[in-house]
Amino acid sequence: MNKKNNKSSATEEVSERIQKVMARSGLGSRRQLEKAISMSQVYVNNQLIELGFHIKSGDVILWKNRKWKVEMQQPDFKILMYNKPLGQVTTRKDEKDRPTVFDNLPELKGQRWINIGRLDINTTGLLLFTTDGQFANHMMHPSTQVDREYACRIFGEVDQTMLDNMKNGVELEDGKAAFSDIQQAGAGESNQWFHVVLLEGKNREVRRLWESQGLKVNRLKRVRYGGVFLPKNLRPGQFRELTQGERNILLQDVNFQSPQSELIAHFLK
Repeated sequence: MNKKNNKSSATEEVSERIQKVMARSGLGSRRQLEKAISMSQVYVNNQLIELGFHIKSGDVILWKNRKWKVEMQQPDFKILMYNKPLGQVTTRKDEKDRPTVFDNLPELKGQRWINIGRLDINTTGLLLFTTDGQFANHMMHPSTQVDREYACRIFGEVDQTMLDNMKNGVELEDGKAAFSDIQQAGAGESNQWFHVVLLEGKNREVRRLWESQGLKVNRLKRVRYGGVFLPKNLRPGQFRELTQGERNILLQDVNFQSPQSELIAHFLK
């Protein structure tokens, strides 16, 4: 009896909700994809689908006049580090036609780069990209608690009370925020350097925390994301894939385990 059941389950065809497969393949967020399906924009094998549709290996997705073929495969996603220069925005396209971080990234066949978090136009330093939407979502989820380290140049006099306030927590307009660590890293005539660590990524959080103490950040650079450090020899505008050692440290640090196999949608020209 057990043998018969095992044989049946082994030959059973694997299927998943279509928005999950599309999100994992970097085609958009779950919310964006669910909206597209609800608006009757997504077809599978030339048939219009509805929310709740399950997709399987061999199916062909049509969306935005582009096609993707779904295949079962072992996950082999890429992770890229990029040294963001000043003046670039972290979007694929910009309404003001400003340069974006995606302009400099290497081209991919059948996949696309997904940014893990953002940096504002006036912030430089480490950005991570991946080809796996599930990994990107895991990295950015608040529960993962990935620490981010920034080098800040501060204009104005900084005293211990201000540092204690920012470590204990400050009420901002979107909730309480705090640095988990602050270390002084040098001083000039009118500026001081600090390294600060955050465990979340609210919009402009580093700048707003310093501004809450009446201070101004006139230079901001991210130097670490989790277990990945920005290398000194990676110049602004340059990128490279993580080494196997860096990758292993990061995946272990954020407790991410890839499934042995999964459905992936590959772009068809």
